[in-house]
Amino acid sequence: MKDMGSHGANRWRVDQHTADLSRAELPPVRSVRVAAEPQSVIVDANRCALVIVDMQNDFCSRGGYLDHRGIDVTPDRAPIAPLQDLVPMLRKKAVPIIWLNWGVRKDLLNIHPSLLHAHTQDGEGPGLGDPIPGGAEILVKGSWGAQIVDELNPGEQDIHVTKHRFSGFWDTELDSILRNMGVRTLFLAGVNADQCVMTTLEDASFLGYDVLMLRDCVATTSPEYCMQATEYNVKLLFGFMTTSVALMAGLSE
Repeated sequence: MKDMGSHGANRWRVDQHTADLSRAELPPVRSVRVAAEPQSVIVDANRCALVIVDMQNDFCSRGGYLDHRGIDVTPDRAPIAPLQDLVPMLRKKAVPIIWLNWGVRKDLLNIHPSLLHAHTQDGEGPGLGDPIPGGAEILVKGSWGAQIVDELNPGEQDIHVTKHRFSGFWDTELDSILRNMGVRTLFLAGVNADQCVMTTLEDASFLGYDVLMLRDCVATTSPEYCMQATEYNVKLLFGFMTTSVALMAGLSE
């Protein structure tokens, strides 16, 4: 019989007489206990994925969009160091890594005015899709600003999803990819915690995924009260807060 399907979690076996739809290759449960708030959790490592949001030059590097606007990008660089430790370990443990990044069309034909307004509220200076004077086009797919920062190196086995909204689930293939891999639990990392990470986490929760935000792997250039509200709402309404340290400790047991 011939295997038919891009991932073992969702694969038929077919010959001219029979189509076996039993998904016999689903891996067994691999339970991992992770310290978290408001409660510790037990997850199946075979059905987890790490989603890293917007660790891109326009948000995290000098010469990028935020830096051009006079915003200190230092806070958005805080997740780099813990992710440098976490990502290689998750790869070794066969937990998928998904890089979820802005990458808009040059013609902006799928971008509506409210998104343009969000990136330049007074209409002055470059906004979404415009070139920074002496620099790259802001968050255009393939541009320097849309590239992942040099300190984080995606591996060949990692998965890339391009988004053009704050939430990574809106009008993207993210949900289809996760369901095809049999993923049920998402660990969220990246920037900005109160914006693209949070809206992605909310949509994941609405779609039925279990969600955990990695506190040491998220950051924001917003005021501190925004991060406080984000933590409060994650724990109250949408999921759990944990850390990369707690996740690695659980996977090491």
